[in-house]
Amino acid sequence: MLLGISALIVFILGKLRISSVVGFLVAGVLIGPSGFNLIGDHHEIELLAEIGVVLLMFTIGLEFSLKNLFQLRSVVLGGGFLQVSLVTAIITLLSYLFYRQPFNGAVFDGFLVALSSTAIVFKILLDRAEMNSPHGRFSVGILIFQDLCVVPFMLLVPVLAGNAGGGGNIVLTIVKAFFVVAVILFSSRWIVPFVFRQIISTKSRELFVITVITLCLGTALLTSALGLSLALGAFLAGIIISDSEYAAQAVSDILPFKESFTGLFFISIGMLLDLSVLAGDMGGVAVMVFIIVLIKLVVIASTSYGLGNSLKTSFIAGLYLLQVGEFSFILALEGKKHGLINEGLYQAFLAASIITMIMTPFLIMASSHIAEWITTKTPLHFLEKRKRRADRERYPKGIADHVIIVGFGLNGGNLAKVLRSMNVRYVVLELNNKTVRSAKKKGEPIYYGDGASVDILFKLGVKSAGVLVVAISDAASTRRIVQLARSANPNLYIVVRTKYVAEVEGLKHLGANDVIPEEFETSVEIFSKVLHRLHVPINDIREHIDKIRQDSYRALRIVKLPRRYLVEREDMLKNIGIETYRIRKGSIADEKSLSEIDLRSKTGVTVIGIERAGEIHRMPSPTLCLKEDDVLLFIGKREDIDCAVDYLDSHGKPVEKNKNERAGG
Repeated sequence: MLLGISALIVFILGKLRISSVVGFLVAGVLIGPSGFNLIGDHHEIELLAEIGVVLLMFTIGLEFSLKNLFQLRSVVLGGGFLQVSLVTAIITLLSYLFYRQPFNGAVFDGFLVALSSTAIVFKILLDRAEMNSPHGRFSVGILIFQDLCVVPFMLLVPVLAGNAGGGGNIVLTIVKAFFVVAVILFSSRWIVPFVFRQIISTKSRELFVITVITLCLGTALLTSALGLSLALGAFLAGIIISDSEYAAQAVSDILPFKESFTGLFFISIGMLLDLSVLAGDMGGVAVMVFIIVLIKLVVIASTSYGLGNSLKTSFIAGLYLLQVGEFSFILALEGKKHGLINEGLYQAFLAASIITMIMTPFLIMASSHIAEWITTKTPLHFLEKRKRRADRERYPKGIADHVIIVGFGLNGGNLAKVLRSMNVRYVVLELNNKTVRSAKKKGEPIYYGDGASVDILFKLGVKSAGVLVVAISDAASTRRIVQLARSANPNLYIVVRTKYVAEVEGLKHLGANDVIPEEFETSVEIFSKVLHRLHVPINDIREHIDKIRQDSYRALRIVKLPRRYLVEREDMLKNIGIETYRIRKGSIADEKSLSEIDLRSKTGVTVIGIERAGEIHRMPSPTLCLKEDDVLLFIGKREDIDCAVDYLDSHGKPVEKNKNERAGG
């Protein structure tokens, strides 16, 4: 019943381009006690939902190895600690002063609001392919720290309630936590790889799946038994596998389970909402939503800005993380058991939290426009100007006919490498402060800034540039950059990389000359290489490419095919040989052109190269005059090669084909 109703709602909302997360929440509200009350015991659903959270955290651990976590250490430790501390402190103060909560209850309220939804944000970042964008990396780092905070928060609940059973129990739990983490990380290095090698040797996919699920749920159970959270154990289990060669297969096998159970989790959250509380205190819930959204947006944006991100990137990250997280519901239930939050405030918090979750997908869709409005139409634009002055970036002066590259990821980096090797002048614009600093040390002409700012585009010489390449993953910013660049320079050649074919026409309408959609070009590359491997002539392949492109989009990029060598076509090279011949003084070829000796018509061989004084002349012109010590490279049938050698040796006398057989011909 749950899956059927939620599938219908998600389908309807999907037609309206609304996130599936909203669909699951709405389905939960309709199915739950305050809706049509179709499910009598929602605790059964909470059990399935908890499994969903475990599988979600497991896949997060799979996708973020220890190496990746180390790379995000400044965001995870610095940014995460600052964000959680500030939000907790501000909410504690407001709850204590305005909601008249006791101090321990006010601190607990701060814990609840400090957390954001890993499930929602990760899903949207993956769907929008923004994991490696500046705001994506920052959001991921903050979420990882928040998830790790669940453990100490859960440990502090009985302390705040005054029934912790003494400080010794807390110290013991912390020691157990460090011990479990150490054992798990040791296992990831030595034990787990050995076990998986034995499993893989059986060549049984069923056994592999069972082992992965057992490792995930077993580690979660172990941490739960030791007083820690199930989610932390699952996250650590994912990290165990992430650094092994089995991570990709584990993700593909677990993904269907994760998606299903995560959906059930959001349904269960929707079922918890009491609509009568929402209807009876609409104003109070609205104020609570406003306070949560405003405080989290400001704190997260300030934290991101303090770590060196641009003001626009910082506000985009704030719009991604302003909702209340799924672990807050688990924490709230625990707090209610210990008397830290009463039933009325619990229901109001639940309603406000679900509303922030429902708002999130819509805010994210408009995040780029909202962030741009905040940074350009409000007094905050002075901060961005001051930051640019503080960066002391020396933008290029007097530059013309150059290439502007917006985005220094894989595509932008490869393009810069090629342009540098060909001595083509270029400049790079990048929003990731670390990338800018790292690339500058290597001598790259890279500058920090947002391409969607017309001032920065002018400083990079957009009016005098020859080509603009936009290679970023932010679709809204890409459209803005194309529009601004085309207005500034009508003659500029604009090349854009985009994720989906559906965005091609819109970008071309804004002024892009060529739009390269990754999903389409990948398919073209695949079928062209398959046809090439099957020995389909290259002109036939290009005809197929043209036909496909006519049906999809009209960018005239020619797919570069791998070089083929003659030896790969043995069927066409049967009885074909290659031979060299050095011209001696007095030879028939000495001081004569290729057309004059006419080897092709007289003997049947073709000269494909000439070596002269160490220099190679490939496919030489018929008018090229031959000289003493030139080495001819010719190709032809074995008997024709013998004939050509005889002809050159005979000083021009007619030679009968196949007259002599030369060894090694």
